[in-house]
Amino acid sequence: QVQLVESGGGSVQAGGSLRLSCAASAYTPSTNCMGWFRQAPGKEREGVAAIDSEGTKSYADSVKGRFTISKDNAKNTLYLQMNSLKPEDTAMYYCAASSRWAPSLAPGNFNYWGQGTQVTVSS
Repeated sequence: QVQLVESGGGSVQAGGSLRLSCAASAYTPSTNCMGWFRQAPGKEREGVAAIDSEGTKSYADSVKGRFTISKDNAKNTLYLQMNSLKPEDTAMYYCAASSRWAPSLAPGNFNYWGQGTQVTVSS
């Protein structure tokens, strides 16, 4: 069983930055791939960024060039640096883990989820 705890959400004006963190209880084969997802009210959960155990990354087109996913294996922590934030980035952001070997942005491929952290971007 893997536990994931997100932090770092908040409110920011458009053009601003936030860094989300996700502390994992452990890095195991169940966390070969880790990702960030978001869900806005009335919308489906969508993949934002993912990273596998070798550091290969994948990004949604909507965040390429603005968001950066990274992880610190020594701290069992996943990060999402979000720059140039837009109002359409407003959502609940979730951290997730999967035993898959390649980075995936499909929510159905992930087995473990955090409780989420809210990001609100005002215009």
